[in-house]
Amino acid sequence: MLATSEQMHVVKSGASDIVPEAELAKKLDRGRPIVVKLGVDPTAPDLHLGHAVPLRKLRQFQDLGHEVVLIIGDFTALIGDPSGRSSTRPALTREEIEDNAQTYIDQAFKILDPERTTMRRNSEWLAELDFGQVLRLTSQFTVARILERDDFANRYRDGVGISLHELLYPMAQAYDSVAIEADVEIGGTDQLFNLLAGRELMGKLGMEPQVCLTLPLLEGTDGVQKMSKSYGNYVGLTDDQAEMFGKVMSIPDDLMVKYYRLCTGLPVDEVDAIEKGLAEGSLHPNQTKRQLARTIVALYHGDGASSEAEAAFDRVFKEQEAPSDIPTFEVGDAHAWIDDDRTVYVPGFLAEAGVAASGTAARQFIDDGAVKRDGQQLDPKQYSVPWEDFIGKKWQVGRRKWVRPTRTGKD
Repeated sequence: MLATSEQMHVVKSGASDIVPEAELAKKLDRGRPIVVKLGVDPTAPDLHLGHAVPLRKLRQFQDLGHEVVLIIGDFTALIGDPSGRSSTRPALTREEIEDNAQTYIDQAFKILDPERTTMRRNSEWLAELDFGQVLRLTSQFTVARILERDDFANRYRDGVGISLHELLYPMAQAYDSVAIEADVEIGGTDQLFNLLAGRELMGKLGMEPQVCLTLPLLEGTDGVQKMSKSYGNYVGLTDDQAEMFGKVMSIPDDLMVKYYRLCTGLPVDEVDAIEKGLAEGSLHPNQTKRQLARTIVALYHGDGASSEAEAAFDRVFKEQEAPSDIPTFEVGDAHAWIDDDRTVYVPGFLAEAGVAASGTAARQFIDDGAVKRDGQQLDPKQYSVPWEDFIGKKWQVGRRKWVRPTRTGKD
């Protein structure tokens, strides 16, 4: 194993807080593998780069020779993590949880080494607790302590209901750490309360408390909001290689180092050198971002995919050529956006074809000059076009969305 100071340099890279840092160093000083835990509730089927951040940190611990335990919260998902929530989460069925769990596992192993990962489900121990055991666990926590959480405190202050089962969530997650005797638990900054609850419970039960390591929430491609499908600023782990490359190229320059640290498997010293080169001006931002996009595409699609994705990006954005695989949209006779005289209302078409979120959004794209037909920009307020200027044309919305309308049954 590396010396403790070298391991700490790797572990601290990109981390927000290590509570307490001195205890982590003490655990590493023992010269034996420590148990590092990440618990995830399978509440959604698809992962993006933001979800992958703690998985990347787990992989660093694996590469340092430590034991990684990935806990699938199939039991806690029935409660729903209230972290950051202003209302109670809707309940998932067991079938939804199982489907999401399998998808999560498949995507997680794009990052983790399966041979060095222990997979557990927390139903193994939580479902086995009887009511007496639950009461003994709840006696270790006070209502005042639970209400210290900002989300609970805000909801209580605003008169928004808090279900009793939500108050038990931190306790359930804490018991996961007890069950596997965790040395370290990893989570986002929004998880710090839950991680500290695990540390507190272990101490009260006479165990060596875990160290809590939090990681920052990753901003999405807009550079402002945290990465989320609901904000449309995400880079999905299952995005095709060209889409993934283009999305990474769209992030603001000032996020590059953060993405290098949190979203790639590059050695920490190499990322340190990139950060220094960008600060000193010895590295060109565009070339450095291209390297970032190539690295991320290669992680999820293989080394050969990165060069293909970059070539596709250059064809579309640098050489202003249309991609070779533009999706088609079959046009019949009953669309509401086709008038009797065969005039086409373009916003209606773009919305139904899925390249704009709505007709209103499509009109805004047109007014902003972001809609092109065969490479020619539509004029602001040009919402309708004749049939012959519509069918078979290559329609582009923004920088990455394309569609070609075809007659039903025609190429």
